[in-house]
Amino acid sequence: MSFLEILLIAVGLAMDAFAVALSAGATGHGQRIRPALRISFHFGLFQFLMPVIGWYLGVRLQQYIAGYDRWVAFGLLAFVGAHMLYESFQREPDELPGDPTRGLRLVALCVATSLDALAVGLSLAMIGERIWYPSAVIGVVTAALSLLGIQLGNRLRGAFGKRMEQIGAVILIVIGARLLF
Repeated sequence: MSFLEILLIAVGLAMDAFAVALSAGATGHGQRIRPALRISFHFGLFQFLMPVIGWYLGVRLQQYIAGYDRWVAFGLLAFVGAHMLYESFQREPDELPGDPTRGLRLVALCVATSLDALAVGLSLAMIGERIWYPSAVIGVVTAALSLLGIQLGNRLRGAFGKRMEQIGAVILIVIGARLLF
């Protein structure tokens, strides 16, 4: 597999993480460097690890995972998005929402956005491709695009305020629904 093919796969896999990072930036939690790097690192780490896990699981488990991986990803994204949307209407305008760059919310977002990378790992195992190099590229690209998404979200938040958080929540739900179809 060529570098260009791996890079295209990496960019495709990173788009969900980019959109989630955009919404995280829009909530105002990525304004400081530490939370921005935390979400970027974790998205990159999960996108690196999931293909490796998928590759090791191999074709034996593909039939079991393929049937419900989209539902799990949809459920996680829809739950986090709905919760963000709910919080946006319950808070005062100056109050920040729950932090998507920490704890279980961060883990749920990482898992939800990296389930498709698990399937890529399974696919790479089926075609006999080695896993470490593609996984590293996928992880680095995801981390970089996530950091870019957070920065862009921060700028959009300044322009659109609380509405950007609501748009970000809807984006998460739409990404989850897109995974179903």
